[in-house]
Amino acid sequence: MSTKKARILVFRLKEIIYTVIFVALAVLLIFLLVHMFSSGGDSEASSGVYTPGVYTSSLTVGSQTVDVEVTVDADHINGIRLVNLSETVTTMYPLMEPAIENLASQILANQSTENIVIPENQKYTSAALLQAIEDALAKAQ
Repeated sequence: MSTKKARILVFRLKEIIYTVIFVALAVLLIFLLVHMFSSGGDSEASSGVYTPGVYTSSLTVGSQTVDVEVTVDADHINGIRLVNLSETVTTMYPLMEPAIENLASQILANQSTENIVIPENQKYTSAALLQAIEDALAKAQ
């Protein structure tokens, strides 16, 4: 009879081992699912503010069109410049280049278009350029 009890005890021990293994796998699976879904929101935030690339926005100055080009990587604004700037525009609007240089230096330093100090003699030109920069940055987001 004692042999029979031993067999029952061994058989029950197998069931206990299988149960413990399945419970451990279930706990591991639940942990992995919770970890995957809880870190899903963090992965979007860590992927960056911008989609890296070069983005442009057009600005009409008189009868000419000037493009404002903004270069970004995932987390930073790397460069701002005017492209397609003709001599006619630079002659007719001499504040265009100093205004973009002033805005670019402030935006690159702050990494934001907020709290920009605009000189009184460049306020209209700077406001138009700032709007074009913000439009290009909106395309990058």
